[in-house]
Formats: sequence, structure tokens, C-alpha cells
Amino acid sequence: MSVLLILFTVGLVTAQAPDIVSAELKPDTLKAFSRYVSLTEARIEKDAADPKTFLYVDRLPESRRSKVLAELKGGKIFMERLETRDASGETIEAPEALIHHWVGDVFIPGASLRQVLDLVEDYNHHADIYKPEVARSRLVRRDGNDFRIFYRLVKRKVITVTLNTEHDVRYTRVDDSHWFSRSVSTRIAEVADAGKPGEHEKPVGHDGGFLWRLNSYWRFVERDGGVYVECESISLTRDIPTGLGWLIGPFVTSIPRESLEHTLGSTRSAVLARIAVARKR
Repeated sequence: MSVLLILFTVGLVTAQAPDIVSAELKPDTLKAFSRYVSLTEARIEKDAADPKTFLYVDRLPESRRSKVLAELKGGKIFMERLETRDASGETIEAPEALIHHWVGDVFIPGASLRQVLDLVEDYNHHADIYKPEVARSRLVRRDGNDFRIFYRLVKRKVITVTLNTEHDVRYTRVDDSHWFSRSVSTRIAEVADAGKPGEHEKPVGHDGGFLWRLNSYWRFVERDGGVYVECESISLTRDIPTGLGWLIGPFVTSIPRESLEHTLGSTRSAVLARIAVARKR
């Protein structure tokens, strides 16, 4: 699925991010993030190859797995923080930055896999489905199961940040009941004075550092009378500078989880709404 994923926003406030919080994405930071992603994707590819380990929740201990699945069927959203470590078990640090890694699941009762895929691939209407986080959405290009998409994201929490983003998304069929997708940001530019006559993009990687990279890995499984939708997201932001925790902290620490949770809930609600409309016809 796409970045709808991770769409980071919640809260209120009026002002654009001030220049005082400017940051720079440095080569060493990007190198650490790429290493983190590479190790994570190696594990994801292994898990996705086996229907028994396809979902993260299916790899939980049996007692917890049964509880989580029951809660999902009851309408709850499952969320958990993850961390990929290197071969020696050490944490992978990104200099002057933070790596955020979350996984979440929802269950959509009565849905078919095709109904869910039709919605998540309907990029021209994602601004309607995932508003207000997605202010604009557009399918730029499609080639079979490969998509290039554009989102304007608006993120609010103490401050308001607007981002023009582009993403490459690929969907892969495993079998009739299992699909997965990989979405990778290819360009993220912070917008200054958004919505005003003088709005303009800040130089990529020389901005507020509120979102430098965003990868999301979606899994879709049709079983138990519905569809399980799971998203694992990895994002990169600036770190929290001394003295600015009140301003930066809430944005870069809480929004990754809240955004993913909102995206999963909105996906479920939108699919159920489409099913209800179809039944009335």
C-alpha cells in the first residue's frame, strides 16, 4: 500500500514550523537508515514467503496470538513498536536522527481481498479517505502492479507541517488469499507558507526534519470471513534538539504511531462503507 500509511498527523495549531527548528539530512544518517531498512526487508521477505508467518500477529506466542486475533475481530486496532538490530544484537543508531518502526493490524469483517485492494489502489481518492492527513492525492503513473503516487501530507502536533511527497509502490500476489505491497518514499519536500500565495518548497533534506524517509510494508490476508490488513512502517525524522523538546518531541515521537493507527482505522471504515453501499444496490 502506499504511504497512506504513515501519514503522520493529529492535534491542532496554526503556525508553520519556524526556521529555528531547521535540520540537515546528512550522508551518515541516510546510510544508517538504509542499513536498518535492508536488514528489516530481509526479515520481511522471509516472513512473507510462508503463509504461516505472513502476518506479524501470527508469529506471536499462541496465548497472546489468540487474544490479539479475538480483539481484532472485535473491532480493535493492534499496534506494537518494533526494532531491527544488527547481527550482533546491537541497536542501529542514525546520527542526529530517529528511526521509528511500528506495526499495526485491523480486521475487516465481510470484506474480500479484491475489495480491499481496490480501495488501497484508488490513489486518486485517498485524499477523501484519509483526510485531513492526506490533503491531496494523485496517481502519477501505473504499470501493472507498480504505482507512482503523489501525496500532500499535513501533519499537526504543536506545530503544523505540510509535505509534498512521492512514493513508489509495488503489489505482489503470493496466492489467492495473500498479497503484500512495498511503498518507498522517493521524494519528500517540506512546504513553506503552505496555502498562501508565496508557498514554496524548502530544499529537500534541508528543512525541519519532520519526515525525511517513509517506507511501509502492507500485508493482506483473506480468512476468517474477512480480510486482515497489516502495515509495518519505518520512518526517519530529525532527533530532538536540547531545549526544543516541547516543540519537536510530540511531533517526532507520537505522530508515527498515531498516524499509522489512523490510517488502518480509516482503511477499515472506508472498505466497510463501500460494502454497505454495494449491498443497497
